[in-house]
Amino acid sequence: MSRPEAQAPAEIYYGDSEAQKYTSNTRNQRIQAEMTNRAIELLALPPDESLFLLDIGCGSGLSGEILDELGHVWAGVDIAPSMLQVALEREVDGDLFLQDISQGFGFRPGSFDGAISISVLQWLLTSPTSHPTNSPPARLSRFFTTLYAALRNPSRAVFQFYPETDDQITLITSVARKAGFGGGIVVDYPNSKKARKVFLCLMVGSGKYASNTKGDGMEVDAQDLPRGLDGEDDDIAEKKSVVFERRRAREQGREKKGKKKVVDKAWILKKKELYRQRGKDDVPNDSKFTGRRRKPVF
Repeated sequence: MSRPEAQAPAEIYYGDSEAQKYTSNTRNQRIQAEMTNRAIELLALPPDESLFLLDIGCGSGLSGEILDELGHVWAGVDIAPSMLQVALEREVDGDLFLQDISQGFGFRPGSFDGAISISVLQWLLTSPTSHPTNSPPARLSRFFTTLYAALRNPSRAVFQFYPETDDQITLITSVARKAGFGGGIVVDYPNSKKARKVFLCLMVGSGKYASNTKGDGMEVDAQDLPRGLDGEDDDIAEKKSVVFERRRAREQGREKKGKKKVVDKAWILKKKELYRQRGKDDVPNDSKFTGRRRKPVF
């Protein structure tokens, strides 16, 4: 079967039927959770802080739910209206934007503390038309240049993606470097066909690029670039399965209780302050009742 990006543009490929099917598929949920958790790990965020993150290609909000669980505030962009509609129906907590990322972002400079993207970057390597402004290098350049401006200094952006060739990896890393990013490619389980995952770990304010030692033409930041994971396939699959099953058990437990996670007053105040900084007008005022547990109404 050909790759999705070779069949149709994302906004067409992910129509109503495909969006529902993708979101409800438990295998997709497990894989998305695994890659999102790994991307967050590569972000190297400060512990015990609620940060404002950008989910690029947020789809139906599967990755955003994990950001919620970790106590972060997030905004998501996606080009597929059907995917965003599913996210609205699922009542995700993030702010959602319908946007073609190949045309760049319009966010204020320094808006985000970091960014993640799961299975999206390869879509920028296809061209809907033969016009030079729609070539992969032009699309990537607009994307990385405006993303660089939208991120705070210092910060990171981590992309999990599926390159077809080494030339595609070289193109992506070279365009990101021209946009001002440091960092490079991180490959988990490089010797496994099933478990192998490619991540682009980009850094704002991390210093200049330094050539790596593999001689493959890619540029990396030798000081800051994280190491890829390595291990046996069976052990990897077992560990990932256990993590996913634990997470799903927690979600099912919350559904049975009929309520979301319990948060304290400090967490609520921090989240409200972030919303105020983003210019929201309908943020409730702080009071002595903020975070107060209310008795159930029957």
